[in-house]
Amino acid sequence: MLRDGVVAVYAVVMGMVARDKPSSIAPAPWPKVPSPDPIAEIARQLAINLRDTIDSQSIRSVALKTGVNHVTILRILAGQVWPDLITIAKLELGLDAYLWPRKPEAD
Repeated sequence: MLRDGVVAVYAVVMGMVARDKPSSIAPAPWPKVPSPDPIAEIARQLAINLRDTIDSQSIRSVALKTGVNHVTILRILAGQVWPDLITIAKLELGLDAYLWPRKPEAD
């Protein structure tokens, strides 16, 4: 903002809301047991889809293919982080697979 020839700089501080990790919301052992929490269940299913897609590939080779840090991949698989949309998109594009859980078809 310009006021009397002086540029005023305002810092916008946005607090992040602390969230429980997906694995702490879902019953143990992660990711084997479905979660009663619908959001944690999506994270659990995404982790399973990622694990199944990775299959016998090394985590580091998947990191190279996708541009996602290997530690981030490990943390998603362990339910330690909520992956953001960019991370999910990079994983899906790099692995040429849909990872986001799909709703079951209605009968």
